[in-house]
Amino acid sequence: MDRKITKKYTNGEVTVVWKPDVCIHSAICFNGLPQVFNPREKPWVKPEGANTQQIIEQVKKCPSSALTFYINDEVKGNVEVETETIIETSKNGPLLVYGNVSIKDAEGNITKKNNVTALCRCGSSSNKPYCDGTHRKIDFVG
Repeated sequence: MDRKITKKYTNGEVTVVWKPDVCIHSAICFNGLPQVFNPREKPWVKPEGANTQQIIEQVKKCPSSALTFYINDEVKGNVEVETETIIETSKNGPLLVYGNVSIKDAEGNITKKNNVTALCRCGSSSNKPYCDGTHRKIDFVG
């Protein structure tokens, strides 16, 4: 049985949603806001460590969308934000796509992504077209 785990952490105003099976362990969350995101502690997400706006800004930088958020008073769901789409090549890592994109898989299914999406460049991801962090295990250079 394939069970996908989702964990939620709230400060009362905002809820951070973490999907560990999607996480590529880029450490952007930890490096950007260690008082909230610290994988060396349990629980590893402590939303009381910063204000709501700081948490939202940091979660938006997650390249895999393993971290998302919703405002507790609003209807939960994906809110698309009008923004320019930018693609950045990360050194020895994935393509980072900033903005709203629709991705069609080989079966024709469309997935809408917003904020930041990490796409595999090394060719070894088990979650293609998305990056799963395998580039670090195989010492991808590019």
